[in-house]
Amino acid sequence: MTVLMASARAELLRLRGWPALWVMLGAWLLLNITFVFVFPYLSYRNGTGGFATQGVSRQQLLTNVMPAHVPVAVIQGMPMFGGAIALTLGALAAGSGYGWGTWKTALTQGPGRLAVTGGTLSALAGVVVTMVVAAFAVDFGIASILATVEGQSIAMPAAADVARAFGGGILILGTWTLAGVAVGTLARSPALAVGLGVVWVLAVENLLRGASTLLDWLQPVTDVLPGTVVGSIAAALGATPVSEGGTPGVVTNLDGGLSVALALAYLVAFAVVTGVLVRRRDVN
Repeated sequence: MTVLMASARAELLRLRGWPALWVMLGAWLLLNITFVFVFPYLSYRNGTGGFATQGVSRQQLLTNVMPAHVPVAVIQGMPMFGGAIALTLGALAAGSGYGWGTWKTALTQGPGRLAVTGGTLSALAGVVVTMVVAAFAVDFGIASILATVEGQSIAMPAAADVARAFGGGILILGTWTLAGVAVGTLARSPALAVGLGVVWVLAVENLLRGASTLLDWLQPVTDVLPGTVVGSIAAALGATPVSEGGTPGVVTNLDGGLSVALALAYLVAFAVVTGVLVRRRDVN
């Protein structure tokens, strides 16, 4: 346990000094602000629907940028946009360990391979929690400002809703981050891992889900893919499915309980795959 904690602290030190981490965190917050507040609020002020808000009433646009709606707003973009960033983070963290020789250097100092891997996963878990906390903090702040500007009461959501959305956000981003770690460990190249991961998140799964509407035998397969699982979690937490004009990546293929169980299974599977690859292969 002491070695694991030391490895986690060392990995956090590496990540903190890594510009890519701050760039990705900033990109996630920027995307979140743009799609959650900027587009809906501008459409509300203009009195007409715009990008991603077509057909939504003016009153609903205002409601969507109020503090009470923050738990749903934070979750809405996580399955695809937040997921792509989280997967990139995991792929870079694992792939760079091979590409830059940091894992090779760490292992020659004495820690076992599983301790180093566990330290990396623990550090990334802390980063995921930070991403979710930052999104909630920024969204609550902006929503409160907009409520004041529009003369609306600052009605906060129920604590239970915030807790569910917070846990769901960690589960969604955590699943994609561990998927990125597994791909980065498999590829042992940050560039290749990021390319494969982003293509999978943004293109492959969406194409497969589209094809499953024509091929009945493909439906059971697409229903248990990681993107479908986390998208179903978001829908269970109140996010609007893409089929109803919501954010891409949010789907209703699975119910909440099953999607959470499958996401937890993916977390374990990705961690095990990563551990086995690190333990059995040469780090060169």
